[in-house]
Amino acid sequence: MTHTWRIRTVTDAARARIAVARLAAAHGVPPVERARLAAALSGQLRQCLTKGGVWVLTLDVPGPSTGVGALHAAVTPAPGAGAAGRAPWTVTVPCPEPGRASDAGPVTRDPAVLSEALLGADEDTAVVLDKLAEQEELVAFHREELHQTNQGVLALHAELDAAGRAQREAFAAERRAREEAENARRRLTFLADASAVLNASLNHDEIVRRLPELLVPRYAHHVGIWLFDHEDDRYRPTSHPRAAVHAARTGRPQYAAGHPGGLPGVDDQPPSALDPDRPLLCIPLLTRRAPLGVLTLSSPGERWDPDDAVMLLELARRAGTAIDNARRFEHNRDIAETLQRALLTDLPATPGLSLAARYLPATHGLNIGGDWYDAFRQRDGGLITVIGDVTGHGLHAAVMMSQLRTALRAYAVDGDSPGRLLTRLHGYLRHLQPDLFATAVIARFHPDGQTLTWAAAGHPPPVLRLPDGRVRVLDAKPGAMLGIPLKQDIGDHTERLPPGSTLALYTDGLVERRARGIDPGIERLATALGSFGPAELDADLEDSADRLLRPLLSDSERDDDVCLLLCHLRG
Repeated sequence: MTHTWRIRTVTDAARARIAVARLAAAHGVPPVERARLAAALSGQLRQCLTKGGVWVLTLDVPGPSTGVGALHAAVTPAPGAGAAGRAPWTVTVPCPEPGRASDAGPVTRDPAVLSEALLGADEDTAVVLDKLAEQEELVAFHREELHQTNQGVLALHAELDAAGRAQREAFAAERRAREEAENARRRLTFLADASAVLNASLNHDEIVRRLPELLVPRYAHHVGIWLFDHEDDRYRPTSHPRAAVHAARTGRPQYAAGHPGGLPGVDDQPPSALDPDRPLLCIPLLTRRAPLGVLTLSSPGERWDPDDAVMLLELARRAGTAIDNARRFEHNRDIAETLQRALLTDLPATPGLSLAARYLPATHGLNIGGDWYDAFRQRDGGLITVIGDVTGHGLHAAVMMSQLRTALRAYAVDGDSPGRLLTRLHGYLRHLQPDLFATAVIARFHPDGQTLTWAAAGHPPPVLRLPDGRVRVLDAKPGAMLGIPLKQDIGDHTERLPPGSTLALYTDGLVERRARGIDPGIERLATALGSFGPAELDADLEDSADRLLRPLLSDSERDDDVCLLLCHLRG
């Protein structure tokens, strides 16, 4: 439906504006849109009146069957009014309820009423536009606030992203630090365990044998050990890489490969012709005196980790020290054992009395050089037998044992009894060797062949086997250890020995075990000695001594010297 108004005067414009406002309200146009429509139409009509002439205002409203539509208003010059050719003015307003009213009613022509209506409409429009301006300001404020909020959210997201990256980097750094700490702990644990293994033995062959077992396959594909003065080493390579020879000459670790190793403290060399496909690490085995040899490792992979290489250099240093200590120990042990055996006495031949002696050095440790035995005749035809143990081990103990044996022989020339001889030895040690202590048992077989006088000073008691197989431990009160800082007179004890009797003198290394003490060992010795028959001891005392030692020493390694002296009165 189309409504038309001809506008020539202000009154026509007022009546047309009022009619348009009513129609817009009748068709459900929202107040804000009506106010905008009225303001825009008023401005356009004022311009038209200023220009003069006749103008036509048309308003198209949708019918009831068209559904949701719009109001279309247009202001055009009237035909023949002298304003032809001017462009029309148009405006469109949404109409939610088209066709609700076909006409808004007549508009009065009374100027006073029109003026009041226009004034009220303008005030309403002004109020609406003011409210609309306030709303627009509020919307602008909220839009700005939303913009600031969005900026804050974006900044927060950026900060969260940065915090997330920093946290991930911190986690990665912590993981790397934990891995490095775990690798360091693993290397230190391996180094400590390997050092314990290398230092647990004083046999350099055992140390050389254990080195490849420790390193292969974790830290080396193959291990070669070149000891300069040890030609029988089964781990010694038949030929030596050039890097190993260079390490032996310079005393510096060498790395041979087709690429630089970059290992701290290691010189780079070209790849070895003996093993060109694997990097080689040649480490000299250094000691305080001179290089012992070269440890050659082939890499288990493409190359060694620098930290692993540092650990291998330290292990090689410790291995060199362990091998050197073992060699020095073996050298001192051999000297002490040689001296000990050279100082032991050849047993004298005595009618009616058989003697058999055994000396066995300790199987491990430098526990040799302190145990000794002796047998010699006195002027009256009696036989002195003695067995003793000097405190300490090694060369010093062997030398002190020699001095003690010499002093005993010198004192025995005067024909003193065993107790008197031990008393004089005690005084000798107190005054001439105040830091030396010893234990001993002296047994004197009288010339009649059937009387035994004995005395002991801090030593395990003699064991006597009678001809009928009974065994007695001669545990009469002994004297204290020789050399202790007190005065003592050691007494004698006398026994009658029927033919066929056997006396066993021994050191504590034969009967003492750390886990069980000495008394069970003496009982075992007595039982073993009682198991022999008289004929066995008469026939071969040497064989009997071996048979006696066998069960007593088969249960454990010897950590001390062993001396045994058997004295048998032949039946």
